[in-house]
Amino acid sequence: MKKKKAPPNGAAVVIGVGAETGLGAALARRFAQEGLRVTIASRTPERLRVVAEQIAAAGGAVSAKVADAANEADVATLFEDADGDGGVELVAYNVGSNVAASALETTPELFERLWRQNAFGGFVVGREAARRMAPRGKGTVLFTGATASLRTRPPFLAFGAAKAGLRAVAQGLAREFGPQGVHCAHVVIDGVIEGDYAATNFAEYVRSKGADGLLAVDAIADAYWTLHSQPRSAWTHELDLRPFKEPF
Repeated sequence: MKKKKAPPNGAAVVIGVGAETGLGAALARRFAQEGLRVTIASRTPERLRVVAEQIAAAGGAVSAKVADAANEADVATLFEDADGDGGVELVAYNVGSNVAASALETTPELFERLWRQNAFGGFVVGREAARRMAPRGKGTVLFTGATASLRTRPPFLAFGAAKAGLRAVAQGLAREFGPQGVHCAHVVIDGVIEGDYAATNFAEYVRSKGADGLLAVDAIADAYWTLHSQPRSAWTHELDLRPFKEPF
């Protein structure tokens, strides 16, 4: 008789899962490989389905939920479902899209949309995670940042303001909930992530970078897992990742 596989020890939530070659999908795969029951969420059901099927085919425990990270009701329901079979111990907030627009071309609607995707959504998700993790005295919340988290250059004023806001949210949560056992960390992705998006939209740039000139999603996922695995006597709050060829 085939031995029944033991159930996962805990749960993880990855918010912002897009293409199967993207970072959100890589994080979900890694967390599932480590034995966590993973809930993946985004506003695109077809992409969620593809990623969920891949994880399940590899033997991982996964569920997919359509949710808007900036909608409080959606986030509360997402965590309620994910928390049901075992405590959520790891959350990755990977939401955000970049839009190039000069300051004069940036409309109030665009500015607010990027702010809601990044800073506000990060706050809503981080607060819901802390609300559940703090009473248990453990848990990890990881936020995906960007070069723009630290410095804003044209034509990315709105994106820079949004990512800087997300960084502030992560820092505030870390200072408030770290002493209660919740590890909140912000990861600055300083460079272009390898994948279909870069290959399609920046083909010449990708070619110019050569071997290992872009950030590999599985390598980033390794770094996220390392953050989650850190002993609480030596936590990292902010980590920056870039290819060896990337100037900074």
